Amino acid sequence: MKIKGLNLNIVWKNKNENFELIESQLQNQEADLFLLPEMFSTGFCMDAAEVSDKNEESLEFLKKISKEKNAAFLGSASVEVDGSFFNRMYFVKPEGEVTFYDKRHLFSFSGEDKIYKPGKERVIVEYLGIRFLLQVCYDLRFPVFARNNDDYDAILYVANWPEKRVEAWEHLLKARAIENLSYVFGLNRIGTDGNDLFYQESSHCFFADGKEISEKNGNLVSAELSLEELKDFRNHFQFLNDRDDFEIKI
Repeated sequence: MKIKGLNLNIVWKNKNENFELIESQLQNQEADLFLLPEMFSTGFCMDAAEVSDKNEESLEFLKKISKEKNAAFLGSASVEVDGSFFNRMYFVKPEGEVTFYDKRHLFSFSGEDKIYKPGKERVIVEYLGIRFLLQVCYDLRFPVFARNNDDYDAILYVANWPEKRVEAWEHLLKARAIENLSYVFGLNRIGTDGNDLFYQESSHCFFADGKEISEKNGNLVSAELSLEELKDFRNHFQFLNDRDDFEIKI
């Protein structure tokens, strides 16, 4: 499976400009799955009442571009549902099927937990035979929530992770891959946001042994995922058989 992530310099609070920017930068690109950053249509913004999708604008854009490119799309957006706000990740398949995951671990350091509601479910979606665990940004710091119970093959993280803490981002992505014998693709935004936070290019894809397998070309980062190669690795190194059993209470 071919995955491409767009290191987007998100235009602050401007959905239409971001939609146009994404279409322009992906114009001649092909992949099975495209990744967009956390809150790709607005930037990581706490002005939820102002910027959140009231009519699923970001989702409709994903459905449109997914159909046009005959590829799945993943990204998160600020959404309002019945008077509550969520940082919602969408996985959209080209035939129009939608799976969503609401970010579980809200970034209290920026007050996200005061504005948005946490998700209540751990979400895995299968596409082209590969099972993906869906995660958003700050979720990366909580390994228990991502623990592989032999129920997924890859973890997808989308983020707005500032440059000043980027070393933690990169180390934790690799750690999640190694400890879970899983592919891990982490996509971050680039540029400077409306809060004057700078984001450097720091998107990566790691194989289950911790080796980076991504290639970078301009604002795109790409990787090839092989389920057969992953199965061979897991059959040889059967570390998941020795894992501790536990239950996560949400």
